Amino acid sequence: MIYATSDLHGCPPDDFLRLLEKAGFGDSDTLYVLGDVIDRNGDGGVAMLRWIMSRPNVEMLLGNHEAMLLNCAFLFREGGDLRTEGWTANRVRHLERWSRNGCRPTVEALHRLGERNPAALEALLEFLRGLPLWRRVCASGRECLLVHAGLGGFSPEKKLEEYAQDELLWYRPAEDERFFPDILTVFGHTPTGYRFGKKGRMFRTDTWIDIDTGAAGGGMPMLLRLDDLKEFYAGE
Repeated sequence: MIYATSDLHGCPPDDFLRLLEKAGFGDSDTLYVLGDVIDRNGDGGVAMLRWIMSRPNVEMLLGNHEAMLLNCAFLFREGGDLRTEGWTANRVRHLERWSRNGCRPTVEALHRLGERNPAALEALLEFLRGLPLWRRVCASGRECLLVHAGLGGFSPEKKLEEYAQDELLWYRPAEDERFFPDILTVFGHTPTGYRFGKKGRMFRTDTWIDIDTGAAGGGMPMLLRLDDLKEFYAGE
């Protein structure tokens, strides 16, 4: 079976592992994490990242929060902090953007990791640098496109390789927007309660599904089994 989740945003690993257990996720299954594991809550998602890295049947896509981290990787290479004296304008701009988006728990956890185990920190950063922007998968005959935020500037003739990174990481579609008619696009990034009036529940149209159920605001992520589109929520 193939599962997808998104926007964990510092969700405690034990809580997420219980959700996987509830769904019956096992070693023969595959989980796609559609970005934004980090920031906002808890340890900033660092423990979850290291768990993902350790699992051969879990694949992660790049989210806009991981992209912001990579733009600020100088913080960890040079042992810097969140003070910006003497920085270039470009560095200040990147850090200000990340700071507005809840970076502090992640920065603090990564500094702690670097102090204990510099090699582990570098391995984590290298893992993030290699994350793909999208994946196409077939689940029980269903063609699915997995991406962090949907398809900005969508055209059915536009090749996936032609999309700019921001079109895949920062886009927020309108409720009546349509993507590919014959491929189900699955993404997160936009909390359903923020835009679609479905707080804590996934939102589905005829061509796409939003599975960001609001962990950034202290809620819980969900799991979607792509084979039959069965939804799994914590506490149910």
